[in-house]
Amino acid sequence: MFGTTRGMLVPARKHLFAVTLAVIACAPVAASANSDMVDVSTLPRLEGAVEQTALAKTHQSKTYQVTYDVPTGFAATTAAVRQLLAADGWVRYAGPLENDKFSSKFKKGRQGLFVSVPPGKPNQSSVIYSANAAHVNVPFPPDAADIVFEEWRPYLGCIAPTALDATLDFFRKEMAASGWKPLKAAEAAARWPNVQLSETIENGVRAYYTHDFDNGFHRQQPVMLTLQRRDDGRTDVEIRVAPFAMPETLEAGDDTADLPTPKLTWTTRSSGDSDSARRQLDVAVLAEIPATLAFYRRELAARNWTEETSGAVVTADNVTANFSSAEQTATLELSRRYDMTMVNIVTQMKETVLAERAQAKKEADAAQAAKVAQAAKLLDAPPSDAPLRALADNSKPVPLPENAEEVEFEAAAGQIDFYSPSTVRAVAAFYRDALQAQGWKERPSVINDSRMVVMEFSKGGKAMRFDIMKMGRRASVTASGSALVTADAKMAAKPGAAAVAQASNGAGAKTAMQVLEVDPDADPDAPFPVPKQHSAMNTSASGKLPGSNAVYRRQLDASIPAELNAVLAFYRRELGKRGWKESAERAVVQADRVQLSFTSPDGPALLKLGRSDDETSVILAQKYPDVAAKADFVPKPGHAKLMLGNVGESEAAVTINKQTIKLAAGAGGLQSPRPPILELPPGKYRYSMKVAGRPARNDTIEVTADDGWGLIILPSGEALSMQMY
Repeated sequence: MFGTTRGMLVPARKHLFAVTLAVIACAPVAASANSDMVDVSTLPRLEGAVEQTALAKTHQSKTYQVTYDVPTGFAATTAAVRQLLAADGWVRYAGPLENDKFSSKFKKGRQGLFVSVPPGKPNQSSVIYSANAAHVNVPFPPDAADIVFEEWRPYLGCIAPTALDATLDFFRKEMAASGWKPLKAAEAAARWPNVQLSETIENGVRAYYTHDFDNGFHRQQPVMLTLQRRDDGRTDVEIRVAPFAMPETLEAGDDTADLPTPKLTWTTRSSGDSDSARRQLDVAVLAEIPATLAFYRRELAARNWTEETSGAVVTADNVTANFSSAEQTATLELSRRYDMTMVNIVTQMKETVLAERAQAKKEADAAQAAKVAQAAKLLDAPPSDAPLRALADNSKPVPLPENAEEVEFEAAAGQIDFYSPSTVRAVAAFYRDALQAQGWKERPSVINDSRMVVMEFSKGGKAMRFDIMKMGRRASVTASGSALVTADAKMAAKPGAAAVAQASNGAGAKTAMQVLEVDPDADPDAPFPVPKQHSAMNTSASGKLPGSNAVYRRQLDASIPAELNAVLAFYRRELGKRGWKESAERAVVQADRVQLSFTSPDGPALLKLGRSDDETSVILAQKYPDVAAKADFVPKPGHAKLMLGNVGESEAAVTINKQTIKLAAGAGGLQSPRPPILELPPGKYRYSMKVAGRPARNDTIEVTADDGWGLIILPSGEALSMQMY
């Protein structure tokens, strides 16, 4: 069995939570798709049932989902509800390749029903009835056993309790009543030349049917009905898409485990990747064996695999083929199950390649160890705290210490960056003494410790700022301000000077740093300050405490038509006024990128600045740990939390990090009192999502340390991931 990793790869959309709610609000109700869908409020319920009225879902006065609690455990509840619905005329079936012990599917005429009993307390269970759309309709023989049915495409497999002739009479009558009519040979030949509809089968009969747009169902491919006698007097039944109507040529979808996968897949499961010594890919393909074999021969050849003649087996129902490439060997096996071709590919790295890789890794590890040892040797001496002297040969507009390294100067932007092997305090003392001696006046800063010092100086209407941070064994220094813009750079900003600068230097010059002002029209109680010069702005909230308007996190996204250092100066100034304190931990201050951590009266915050299209992009996020803690959504240090939700109309299952979490339809939403929450180490995680009645979908989500994330399943069957804390 393939379990819950079923379906094609469909990337999840990544939006803010506010956008997510808008998408959910606008999504059509699935129950409206078919007027024949059952009103689940009319269905029988177990004795002692207490309905959870808040979870009921209706559309156009018809209830398509209802949840009720009963005072019995999972096993007893599951058996009792199946017996109750059977007495009401509902027939239970399973989908192809499905093995879900927590839910059941039922059919009654043209109506479908999905019943879920999530595992709960030993003496209490919840039962969820969800109307299920029957996109195709074929009749079930009365009292049939081992029923396998797929409501999204015509497939039925079962054992009828009657003899072959009686079973054939039943299907002739009921197929016509369900909108199916016999497929005529001339009609079939017009679309599929050389098709023979009169072939006979051993110990049975075969017939073909077609279906139009009538009776509320979409047009279906022609189906093949096969009946065969059994030794016990009963009849094996199969209804499936006629083989001649299946695709002859398969298109390639996204690779899985770096191996080709067709688009028309029903399930996928894989292990390993292109660097693995061994890989395995299992796929269920909605196509016949010849088309699937042709696909893999074509796609593997395009990847420089050569098919070997030894060990090959090709029959109507089974295929074994061997392939090899420069580095690997592969075995491809195909077999039939239901109306699908089951694919198994196993690749193995050649021994010679494994030996070469092991040797290369050994050499690389040795080289890296030598490099680390050399770096450690160079860093053995601690940063010097000795007083610094000024660099004698200095062409910059500000003094540089004599041990300045990797000096970069942007005259037009008024910024100097360099490193010093001295301590942060030694560099700060150097500038404090040197600039005060030149008449510069220092404005005190609260950021003044052994890891980071911020100093601001002014003189004669000019200003400059120094950010000195400990970076490993060195101090990183960034100096910026109008006092650092040289005369040549100022000339380049005058009218007519750009052409001269471009002719001489190959590029235009930027103007000196501007001073940004707070938007006067902004709400004074808004959570974040914004410059009035912004060209775009959006404030959003994510994660909400159940029963409250308190949120876990807010975020500002803005675009400012100003230089990065001007925007950085604005936020340092304005956030400081609000009591935010800047932290040197994990700080990044570069010419085109800034990331700074803050502590605010409400909790930790993060400011990110970048450059795009001559503007500075702003992402300012504020966390509210007191609110998140009430929902148990604050991860332990160095970890991340992932909350799962399902606002769709059907039960879903998410498999991630070797765990499978069942999500009832409409239950476990992001504002649910008890949504499932996982604690994970930071990193990228591949997950599989299976929504009842839909193919499974696979994707990845990346969670970061000390953050909280959400993964929500929408009514469309797709998933949205978002940062919530």
